[in-house]
Amino acid sequence: MAVRYSIIVPILNEEDSVGLLYSKVANTMDGAGLPFELIFVDDGSTDTSFQKLSELAAADSRVVVLKFRKNYGQTAAMTAGIEYARGSVLVTMDGDLQNDPSDIPMMLAKIDEGYDMVIGWRINRQDKWLSRKLPSMIANRLIGKVTGLPVKDNGCSLKVYRANVIKRVPLYSDMHRFIPAMTLPVGARIAEVGVRHHARQFGESKYGLSRIFKVLLDLIAIKTLLLFARRPMRRFTGLAAASAVMAILFSWPILFGAGATGSGSVMVYTSVAMLCGSLTLFLFLIGVVCALIHRQIGPAELYWLGDHSARALPERN
Repeated sequence: MAVRYSIIVPILNEEDSVGLLYSKVANTMDGAGLPFELIFVDDGSTDTSFQKLSELAAADSRVVVLKFRKNYGQTAAMTAGIEYARGSVLVTMDGDLQNDPSDIPMMLAKIDEGYDMVIGWRINRQDKWLSRKLPSMIANRLIGKVTGLPVKDNGCSLKVYRANVIKRVPLYSDMHRFIPAMTLPVGARIAEVGVRHHARQFGESKYGLSRIFKVLLDLIAIKTLLLFARRPMRRFTGLAAASAVMAILFSWPILFGAGATGSGSVMVYTSVAMLCGSLTLFLFLIGVVCALIHRQIGPAELYWLGDHSARALPERN
């Protein structure tokens, strides 16, 4: 059967979980009659995870295993799985059994309603309050304020995407937490639904309070990207104008002799004026290029479903 659904699972030292996770995913998808492939991405595991995944792949042709030579992080693992996936609808989830595969059919049904992305919201999250839940609550509110997208649970890995949308989204660093916001420039329709969450059965969490600093740095980068993506010509032209003003100010003493009393001063003014002039031209041309790209992609449109209350979706052009 043709593969329509690709389920992508990053793995890092989850030797006790992978077999049970495979069984749950297979039983859920087979029970719902949904053809699928299951892509495990071994993110440099140092235990026996890869050996157990290889055994699963040998026993079931629907299982695909990708392996990194070393640990590159969850975002890189997700990106590899997304690039390799053959399905038209992609599912991402954690490999620690805290996400429940039985929620996948419900989320697939939701995306069939016309959405481009369905985000899981861990309603009854089974994690430590101080080290996991509190930082997540703060981060979700901060991300919502900065990006303008009020997602309740950005950190939930259980998400469903249309492949032609998520494959257009550039992911790097730890950007997997910001995937909903990163889809804004491509005009994704987004829904958020409640999902189950289980306490970790095996191993230990790979994340701690240190991730707060990564989130803050990545949030700055995301805000910059979104800011320039919405009105690229206006943004870059404004920066170019500021640079042009600086070029004029530093050129004034050279042209009219005010304040340029020595050759050293002339050299400084000339160098800075030329630098600002070059920057002006560069920023303007970047704005033109970004505007052309933005015109080809189309304006960003967001259709939001929150709190399980549906809104009517207008027809897409």
